Amino acid sequence: MKPVDEKKKLPIGIEKFEKIRKEGFYYTDKTGLIRELLQNWGEVNLFTRPRRFGKSLNMSMLKSFFELNGEKEIFQGLEISAETELCEKYMGQFPVISVSLKSINGETYEAAYRMAVQLIQAEARRCQYLFDSRQLTRYDKEAFSRLLQEDMEEGTLCCSLKLLSELLQKHYKRQVILLIDEYDVPLAKAFEQGYFDRMVLLIRNMFEQVLKTNDCLQFAVLTGCMRISGESIFTGLNNLKILSIEDVRFDEYFGFTDREVRELLNYYGLSEKYGLVREWYDGYQFGSVQVYCPWDVINYCDLLRADSEAQPRN
Repeated sequence: MKPVDEKKKLPIGIEKFEKIRKEGFYYTDKTGLIRELLQNWGEVNLFTRPRRFGKSLNMSMLKSFFELNGEKEIFQGLEISAETELCEKYMGQFPVISVSLKSINGETYEAAYRMAVQLIQAEARRCQYLFDSRQLTRYDKEAFSRLLQEDMEEGTLCCSLKLLSELLQKHYKRQVILLIDEYDVPLAKAFEQGYFDRMVLLIRNMFEQVLKTNDCLQFAVLTGCMRISGESIFTGLNNLKILSIEDVRFDEYFGFTDREVRELLNYYGLSEKYGLVREWYDGYQFGSVQVYCPWDVINYCDLLRADSEAQPRN
């Protein structure tokens, strides 16, 4: 009888931190990002990294760490758990708004607008308990109800994230953490389809409302593949901290470092493939760290577990 492989599953295509930790997937510990962020944050932090380098997984990890009533057990044994004082002060202490703009990819502005409305509606539905809040007035709740309407007006959409942050802060009496993943996808699609100017105006208005002089925010984190020029969506934001691939800060938290690749290969009994993996996938430098593309490394490891003679793929 063939022995059961008790190794952890490889997290191919899984971007949910909680699922990886709960369901026995291999996790390369990036929780040091939390410590670095808390020690060095700006009010608005923008991380720009290529696709498939773990941006969405890191955002999911941040949400799991900060969100009120989160499951603290999923961080046991990880690097951040050694920071006892920091965990006591920040873990599970904040209402979190978390949205990903990667689904706003319509072929027309009207289609993209509807997708943006649906995105805000989904996040607002998570907060329907606000209707029962004794901290909110009738007018607060009427304003909140407008975030659930399918025929949401553009003015309401532009103010939606700010309004939600205000209502959460008022309800919990705690500042809010805002996470916006893949912020540049709607703009890239708009440029491709010819409605860039209209989409820039929409995203700029949304960002300025929620990110500029918003006393309800503890801080915000945005991710994307690129920085859209300052004269477009970040006009007027003087509290923006940009952390690109050239920065040494946070350089080891997106992508796999050489040490992490060695550990991964060793765990799966593939150490003899290290030279081949390095030759094919060690093609990046973030700050002062040599970085591998996680997507490529994980997929090649998966091939090797099924066929020890499998060759790397581009």
